[in-house]
Amino acid sequence: MSAINGADAADVLSQYRVQKQNGTSNSNELGKNEFMELMLAQLKNQNPLEPQDNGEFISQLAQFSSLEEMQKLSGNVDDMVGQFRSTQALQASAMVGKSVLAPSSVGVLGADGQITGSIDVPASTGGVRLSIQNEAGELLRQIDLGSSPAGMKSFTWDGQDGNGNPLPQGPYKIVAEASYPEGSQQLATMVSANVDSVSLGQNGSITLNLAGMGSIALSDVQQIN
Repeated sequence: MSAINGADAADVLSQYRVQKQNGTSNSNELGKNEFMELMLAQLKNQNPLEPQDNGEFISQLAQFSSLEEMQKLSGNVDDMVGQFRSTQALQASAMVGKSVLAPSSVGVLGADGQITGSIDVPASTGGVRLSIQNEAGELLRQIDLGSSPAGMKSFTWDGQDGNGNPLPQGPYKIVAEASYPEGSQQLATMVSANVDSVSLGQNGSITLNLAGMGSIALSDVQQIN
């Protein structure tokens, strides 16, 4: 490291503090070793007629100590985050082959011949109606679920149309509505689906790939069946 006079060292340290405060420093910026080298260079090259004040030197030592502790803390936090993500990945992988309840307006009719899910009822209502539509939006079946208090209301569709004919396997649109004094209101639905696989993102995000329903974030899962 080339010689640095007291003023230059102070300028470098000042710039480093500004970068840290603004969050613009990177891995090539000052670490604790460089910080110590600058302090030593500043002491070595200081003007003997204007020696560094003891209080200022003690302040710089305190800053060095704080920097070292911050780096240790940062390392510990990174380790904890890594362990947490690993635990999440293991938990997510255990969901493969299981059924989960996730927000969706589409359900997949499988070999078991039914679609199950839940309806989010925001306030008590005298009537909840479930409509089953094909991919073209054509109405195939309407199911009267009756009155419901506020909360989650479960439903099951047996895979039959309004005439009792079984429908082919595949995706179907689920539309739920509730009757209120001010009129009919469409409600949010959640549908049960099988987890085919799990994907891990570069940023640590975890995505569940559902059979026939695409992908959802792990945080969107409402229930594991």
